[in-house]
Amino acid sequence: MISITEWQKIGVGTTGFGIFFILFGMFLYFDSVLLAFGNLLFLTGLSLIIGLRKTFSFFFQRHKLKGTSFFLGGVVIVLLRWPLLGMLLETYGFFNLFKGFFSVAFGFLGNTSNIPFLSVLFQRLQGTSSMV
Repeated sequence: MISITEWQKIGVGTTGFGIFFILFGMFLYFDSVLLAFGNLLFLTGLSLIIGLRKTFSFFFQRHKLKGTSFFLGGVVIVLLRWPLLGMLLETYGFFNLFKGFFSVAFGFLGNTSNIPFLSVLFQRLQGTSSMV
C-alpha cells in the first residue's frame, strides 16, 4: 500500500485549485489574473505532489526541453498579461510534454471500455508512440 504524506495531500488540493482557476479564467474570456493564479497553483501543487527534484528532472529532460520551454514560456506570457497567446503556448507545450502519456491513457481506456464505439475510438487515438 502506498503511503501519502500530508504534503502530497496539500499538493493534490493545490493542483485541483490550480486547474479550477485555469478553467474559470478561460470561461471568463481569458482573465489574466485567474489564469496566472491557476498556473502558479498548478505548478506549486505538482511540486508538492512529486517533489522538487522529480519536478525539475521531469521538465528538464533533454527530449522534453521543447515542450518545457513552450509550457513555461506560456506561463511567463500569461504572467505578463497576454493570456490568449500564453494559453496557446502552454497548450502546445503541455501536449509536447505529455504526448507519450496520451497513448498509454488511450490504450488503457480502450482496453477497459466495454462500449464498442469508444473502444474503437480509443484504439485509433492510441497511436504508436511509447513512453520512453
